Amino acid sequence: MARTIQYKTKQREEILTYLKLMQGEHVTVQDIINYFDTNNKHIGTTTIYRHLEKLIEAGVVKKYVVDHTSGAYFEYVGDEPINEHRFYLKCEVCSQLIPFQCHELQHVQEHLYKAHGFQINSPKTIFYGICKNCSDKGATK
Repeated sequence: MARTIQYKTKQREEILTYLKLMQGEHVTVQDIINYFDTNNKHIGTTTIYRHLEKLIEAGVVKKYVVDHTSGAYFEYVGDEPINEHRFYLKCEVCSQLIPFQCHELQHVQEHLYKAHGFQINSPKTIFYGICKNCSDKGATK
């Protein structure tokens, strides 16, 4: 269960509201900045990072660092437990991070553990390729 967030400010509430709207999606700090700029609200980058860290500490936001070439992704999780059989797809064209669950991969995961003694950390497992949207546009790596 998530801990209570002690300090509530208007900016923190606005960030949290945005993250709740995007629940199930992974957003970057730049996505948050763009959202507020589009809605004529200015929240400084440092303020966004500070509030995200507090939300992570409170357990209502999860931070994902995919690789060392892109920034971190953030996801509102609230009181929901993270699905241990969830994997990720990352588009090498648009950098979108897509969570997905696949029973076939669960079988591969079980096989790797039983036959090879290796346990996969699903929430940290990322498959790289090109998303359908970029593929439909004819984009390539």
